[in-house]
Amino acid sequence: MPMDTGFRSLADQLRSWSTERISHLLLARPDLATPSPHDSSQLAARAATRTSLQHALDDLNHLELVVLDAVVLANQTTKAHLSSMVNAEVDASTRALSHLEARCLVWHSLGGLRAVTGVSALLGRSGGGSGLQPFTGDHDDAVRRLAAVSPEARAMLEAVDAGGGQASSARARTDISVAEAAGPAEELIAHGLLIASPSGGEMLTLPGEVGLALRGGVTTRAAADVAPPLPTSERASSLVDRAAAGAAFEVVRNLELLHDAWGSTPPRTLRGGAGLTVRDLRASAERLHVSESVAALLVEVAWASGLLAQSADEEGDPCWMPTDLFDQWLQQPMASRWAHVAGAWLATPRIPGLVGERDVAGKTWNALAPEMAGATVAETRRLTLGLLADLPAGEVLAAGTGPAAVVARLSWERPRRPRTRTESRESLVAWALSEAETLGLGAFGGLATYGRTLLAGEDAVAVLAELLPAPVDHVLLQGDLTAVAPGPLEPTLGRTLAVVATVESHGGATVYRFTKESVRRAMDRGWTAAEIHAFLAVASRTPVPQALTYLVDDTARTFGTVRVGFAAAYLRSDDETALAELLAHPAADSLGLRRLAPTVVVSTVALDSLLPRLRELGLAPVVEAPDGSVHVARPDAKRAKARARRTPAADEAQVTARARAVATKIKAGDEVADSRPRPAEPATTMAILHEAIDAGEPVVLSYVDGRGVGGEARVEPLGVDGGFLEARVGDDLRTFALSRVRSVRPSQP
Repeated sequence: MPMDTGFRSLADQLRSWSTERISHLLLARPDLATPSPHDSSQLAARAATRTSLQHALDDLNHLELVVLDAVVLANQTTKAHLSSMVNAEVDASTRALSHLEARCLVWHSLGGLRAVTGVSALLGRSGGGSGLQPFTGDHDDAVRRLAAVSPEARAMLEAVDAGGGQASSARARTDISVAEAAGPAEELIAHGLLIASPSGGEMLTLPGEVGLALRGGVTTRAAADVAPPLPTSERASSLVDRAAAGAAFEVVRNLELLHDAWGSTPPRTLRGGAGLTVRDLRASAERLHVSESVAALLVEVAWASGLLAQSADEEGDPCWMPTDLFDQWLQQPMASRWAHVAGAWLATPRIPGLVGERDVAGKTWNALAPEMAGATVAETRRLTLGLLADLPAGEVLAAGTGPAAVVARLSWERPRRPRTRTESRESLVAWALSEAETLGLGAFGGLATYGRTLLAGEDAVAVLAELLPAPVDHVLLQGDLTAVAPGPLEPTLGRTLAVVATVESHGGATVYRFTKESVRRAMDRGWTAAEIHAFLAVASRTPVPQALTYLVDDTARTFGTVRVGFAAAYLRSDDETALAELLAHPAADSLGLRRLAPTVVVSTVALDSLLPRLRELGLAPVVEAPDGSVHVARPDAKRAKARARRTPAADEAQVTARARAVATKIKAGDEVADSRPRPAEPATTMAILHEAIDAGEPVVLSYVDGRGVGGEARVEPLGVDGGFLEARVGDDLRTFALSRVRSVRPSQP
């Protein structure tokens, strides 16, 4: 189809489009495909609805809005005339116009380029347009009239334009000739440079063609195609990659530690049934040696990626615990695990940065709170990182000025995009930049090579894998009861070592410390002294220090000396001296102990409370089963069922396939519609009305009035909004309820 070919209606133009072009439209404006239109007439009607147009306009950048505004001002125009009206390079304005055509916001009528019906009402001064009124006269004539006024009158007109295009006529005569005009205001009125406002009253309006002449023939004084610059500084790409890869490794390791802890002791949800308590978040931050804000980000990312879910514990209380997907995730390579959680963060509408802040009611936001999300969060995040990806190689955002510059740039990219109901664009951008660096997508204000790959929807695993250190299968035991991991440990070794030792410091080489409590923890989980010795001998490349051997043996010697029974409760020991010391201990008075035999003591304290209190006194009791055997607690890791989750690639493929199917259905519907009369359906009625409004042609309306009497009228449709049709019948303006319209047909010439 030649691009300068005119059509009688928007629906006619859509009928000329290929299936591929229609599918691209449906991908750009997905609301048009739900439910599926039957043919191009229904598609055209749906594309002109207020809600759909609102979404489409919100996705335009400043230049595209300026070009669209120029089309509205000119009413019907050519590409050449449009380019002269827009203060931008011709190639830039041409690309913007092509984008508007592909989004079905501008179409080619018989009289020239036109904006789709409804666009004019949605383009206001705050919407990124010029703020000028639609043209009512000739531009060249406006230029001549403007040249005839005095400098004082022109200065006043400039002020009116800058102030919104309207002024009060309270102190000026409005029905005067040029010769009678006194003062700048009356001079402007006399020359027709200010006219009575359509809304009536004492307001005067600046005509669109006059405003265009005042601005030198263009709709905006500033160049519309010049986006705010991003200040940058030099930084080697290799340095950014290495620093980001280190952060990516740290994120994966912290997620492992978090899920291991929550798998054995799941934190309960807030009393309202959702969210994480401040106490549990703080405890997790201390365990991982990170700030609470980073801990909140990890928790939110774990939930978004399906590794964490809400379930119920043994008592039926709701709690947060790892899902069965977490076990599958653990078996993947480090780079694959990172890509899984980073991709989830890019797509999630959650706002982790809100955690710890207060809402408008003064209530603190908790991690995992269900309402802590926003419709534009994911888009803002992607747009922000997209700006980093577009920076030349070796350049990053300048420190200190980067976030503010990104906000200014995004305001140009999406000037109409509304703020979320929770936070401003400034906050969302700042959080996106900081969270991206915390998660390892970039560093120093730049995006890593594999971060760019992930953002582009491609496989970043291979790129990241080359930057990550190879996992090691050993540690170096030290004489000070520590073990040094010279690199990232293999998952199985790292998780096993975390049972018998405690992480003391993170970094390039993780340091684990062995203590009496950590060895006892391993024994509580069923380890014997022999098993601990064997594990240390295999895991270490250095000899096991004698001090560590003594620590394990000493802990094992006292472990299980006292056995706690299931009666509420008894203590039994073959060592009578141990029981005597316990009975004589000053802090044991509150335990309600009473000796029944040299080797048996009973307590009035319940078993669950007695065990931790005995450990506080320095004992290492074990639980005795009813048959007298030792019951060693071997807590199984608790798991929740993973939520059904699709990958972004799968979602995109599904959306693309559906758009193609709907486009094919529309083309088939056009063939059927061409062979038979249109049915009297609401969608068809709307399509005919919009065609008539776009073409400025009358239609015959069949309707039922308020008394139930049917009739027909030849009307000139002016607009459709809120379920009502505004039309001109002869010299009168009338409003028809669409619910009373039975059919609409084009008026015969």
